[in-house]
Amino acid sequence: MNIQSVYQDLAIIIPLSFWTLFVIKYLSRWTYEFALKRGYPQNSATYFGRKVIHILGAGVTTICIPFLIKEPLIPFLSGLLFALYTYYFRWKKNLQNWFQIKENNNEVNFSIMWSLSLMAGWLIDKSFWLGIIPCLFISFGDGITGIVRNFKYQRRSKAWEGSLAMLLVTVFIGAWKMGWAGVIAAAIATAFERFEGIDDNISIVVSSFIVLTFFHFFLPSLTTPII
Repeated sequence: MNIQSVYQDLAIIIPLSFWTLFVIKYLSRWTYEFALKRGYPQNSATYFGRKVIHILGAGVTTICIPFLIKEPLIPFLSGLLFALYTYYFRWKKNLQNWFQIKENNNEVNFSIMWSLSLMAGWLIDKSFWLGIIPCLFISFGDGITGIVRNFKYQRRSKAWEGSLAMLLVTVFIGAWKMGWAGVIAAAIATAFERFEGIDDNISIVVSSFIVLTFFHFFLPSLTTPII
C-alpha cells in the first residue's frame, strides 16, 4: 500500500463523503417533505428519500471512485463508516424517518455491501470496475426502480415498470464497462431484485458480482465494453 496514494485518496473521499452527508441530511429530507406536501403517504415519502440517497449520494460517489481514487482501502473504510453512521440512529432508537423505516435496516446493508463489493473486486482484478459495477447497480439501478414504482403505486412494491427501468439502466452500465458480461449480470441482478424476503441490496450485489467474476476468469473476451 502506497502511503502517498492513501493521502491522495483521503483528499478525494473526504469531500465526497461530505457530499453524501449533505444528500442524506438535506436533499433526502427535502424530497421526503416535498412528497408529503404532494399527498404521498409517509412510507412512500420515506422511500423517495431513500432512493435520492441511492442515486445522488452513493451513485455520484461510486462513479467518481474509478476515475479519482488510487486504491480501495479508503473508500472501503468510508463505506463501513456510513454503515455505522446509519446504524447509530437505529441503536439510539432515533430513526431519521425521511430515509429510515423501522421494518428493515436496508440502508445499513447497502453501505456494507457497497464496501465489500468494492474491496472484493479489487482483490480479484486489481482494478475497481469488477466491484464497482454491482455498486452502480444498487445505486442507480435499484434507485430508479424504486422511484418509478413509487410514482405509480405510492408505496414500496415489486412491479414490472420498475424492473424495466432498472434493466434499462443497469444494461447500459454493464455494457459500458463490462460488455456482454455486464449485460448478463444486469439481467440477472434485475431478476434477483424482484425476489421478496431478502434485501435487494444484498441480492443485487451478490448475484451480479458472481456473474462478473465468472466471466472475468472463464470468458474474459465477453467483458470488453460494447458502448
